[in-house]
Amino acid sequence: MSQAATARIPEVLRATSISLAAIVLALAASAVLILLAGADPLAAYWALLQGAVGDGFALGNTLARTTPLIFTGLAVAFAFRCNLLNIGAEGQLYAGALASVVIGIYLTGLPAVLHIAFAIAGGFLAGAAWGGIAGYLRAARGINEIISTIMLNFVAIFFVSYLVHGPLAEPPGFFHQTAMVAESARLPVLYAKSDLSIAIFIAVGFALVTAYVLWRTPFGLKLRAVGESTGTARFAGVPVNRYVFGAMSVSGGLAGLAGTAEMIGGQYRLLDFFSPGYGFDGIAVAFLGRSDPIGVVFAAFLFAALRVGANHMQRTTGLPTSLILVIQGMVILFILCVAVLEWYRRRQRG
Repeated sequence: MSQAATARIPEVLRATSISLAAIVLALAASAVLILLAGADPLAAYWALLQGAVGDGFALGNTLARTTPLIFTGLAVAFAFRCNLLNIGAEGQLYAGALASVVIGIYLTGLPAVLHIAFAIAGGFLAGAAWGGIAGYLRAARGINEIISTIMLNFVAIFFVSYLVHGPLAEPPGFFHQTAMVAESARLPVLYAKSDLSIAIFIAVGFALVTAYVLWRTPFGLKLRAVGESTGTARFAGVPVNRYVFGAMSVSGGLAGLAGTAEMIGGQYRLLDFFSPGYGFDGIAVAFLGRSDPIGVVFAAFLFAALRVGANHMQRTTGLPTSLILVIQGMVILFILCVAVLEWYRRRQRG
């Protein structure tokens, strides 16, 4: 193990312990709300666990929902390492989904390996182009990326809505959906009773690659240097604007892959408003994962398990599924409290 990797072990363990503590505190606080609602917290949490991982079907659904959350979480975390807040993962997801569907439908006559590779590449490039717009506006014009990415979300979502209502609808103008992508563009299915495909392995692979790029390459070092201190990085000769643009482009590409995974890994066609908010959930996933690519994987699985298990919990105990949003919010709140305490402690030492 390299010296750099060894040096990061205490940081990773500390971040993991903070996240686990936040989860435990959030579940404890939510237990009080469950009691106030007249239900047994242990029974509710057991139903939640059974609904998320109780059998092969439940686990398959959880992992299928984990896949896009990994990509959007990675997108937000990658940008954040450059001190950029990408709120536009939802729009970039739609851009990637649109590109991969067009390639999957209209690019024919290719063997499966090439067709899938082109669909993945197209989804990444489309998301990167959409994220790159915000990166260019920030680097060249000084426009805050939060504002630009929020606006670009609506442009992408409603542009896709227009396409599935008209030019790409099948049959034209009747159903609010596109044709299905070709068989050669579909990812192999791992569990037939759910939407789980090998996209989960692709997502984990991208998380490992992202971690390697951030921590083991000169590009990652300079990108993190820009995130730590723009002035210091510029003084050291780092082309700050170029790295801002690059960070937003890569971030957008990762979010675009979330849409690609949905299109060629389970849905196989582009629907109007197909995403339940994966791009926005990715912000919370990145926050819980402490902007670490490996932490994002586990955070994505947790959020997916909460969402999938919520339906079973509601059927079993009668509790509303909105309680899951409360638990997620409490997790983020507790992590934020820890971050504030850390900042205050560093300030006192200073």
